[in-house]
Amino acid sequence: MIRTTAAGDGEIVVIDYGMGNLRSVWQALQHVAPQRTIRVSAEAAVVAAAERVVFPGQGAMPDCMREIDQRGLRAAIIDAARNKPFLGICIGQQMLFEHSEEGDIAGLSVFPGVVRRFPAERMRDQDGGKLKVPHMGWNEVRQRTDHPLWRGIADGTRFYFVHSYYADPVDAGCVVGTTDYGLPFTSAVARDNIFAIQCHPEKSAAAGLALLANFVAWKP
Repeated sequence: MIRTTAAGDGEIVVIDYGMGNLRSVWQALQHVAPQRTIRVSAEAAVVAAAERVVFPGQGAMPDCMREIDQRGLRAAIIDAARNKPFLGICIGQQMLFEHSEEGDIAGLSVFPGVVRRFPAERMRDQDGGKLKVPHMGWNEVRQRTDHPLWRGIADGTRFYFVHSYYADPVDAGCVVGTTDYGLPFTSAVARDNIFAIQCHPEKSAAAGLALLANFVAWKP
């Protein structure tokens, strides 16, 4: 268990289900919120007691969903997504949807929609050159609506991505960011107390730190 020094506000908990880039996420949060208590935990009770929750991830969705269930975290994650400031990162965004083409597996059904693989036949740049999958590297995020987590971040700012699948929401109203890679895809969604983004803010230099700082201060 990793934590900062204690502070007056409630804990920020980074969910550990064995698949996330936990240390990098924790270090980035510690950098932007040095006076807050930040804990990495695989315990459902700790997640339930948190003041706000970060749900990171990397790897294959079937493996991630299996680990969540084996650790008894499913109910705590869904409850946190309903009731407290909640930030999903990378596959932590994808798992919030109903179903994924990766492994043909059900997600947590927090958002209606499907997670799709980038279609090989459309993976071309503007000059017709072939684009590689996974989508890896820096790319622009276009802000589709105002949101407190975009505060101080210019529209079109570049963030760091590593993924082969992307969320395709049923409700276009939840889309707050899009990115182009062969096709325009949803790169950020938000609803009420939830913000979830496909890129890795913990690897996205100043812009990513700004987004994390906005999450720490966010009062949905």
